[in-house]
Amino acid sequence: MSSNRRDFIRKAPAVAAVAAVPVVAGAEPAAADAGRGRKPRKEVHYPGGGQPPANPLFSPIVTYGDMVYISGIGAHFAGDIRAHTDHVLNEVERYLESVGSSMEKVLKVNVYLNSLDDYDGMNEVFRGRWGREPGVRTTIAAAGGIPGDSLVEIDCIAVR
Repeated sequence: MSSNRRDFIRKAPAVAAVAAVPVVAGAEPAAADAGRGRKPRKEVHYPGGGQPPANPLFSPIVTYGDMVYISGIGAHFAGDIRAHTDHVLNEVERYLESVGSSMEKVLKVNVYLNSLDDYDGMNEVFRGRWGREPGVRTTIAAAGGIPGDSLVEIDCIAVR
């Protein structure tokens, strides 16, 4: 009996660590890779393939195991908030799909608006683009505006 108890106590931290890994429908946690002998690693992805000729300031898409991180995407052309939001969401979707994810697998979205006056117009385009169970979202108006004169910038975290 005491050897069973010792085995349980010795294995309990590993069992607790695996139990603490969140499970998302349709996705395997990164810990599953480690359990199969593969350790997750950081991978940088560039839309259209290839690396830029100069050392970039940031990476547009980074994966770590089954996690996907998309950097802020803006719309740098003349247009209203609806046109900018639609363009940005199309780009986010393209980035996600390029690494085997989708809008439905997004866990967290950050929306940065040039002006809170654009909140309703952004929501008109935003609503329904993330599936029936969208991830969590934070929306703010960026003090000083969005770089490149975009009316909106969006980044997100997803799973594959």
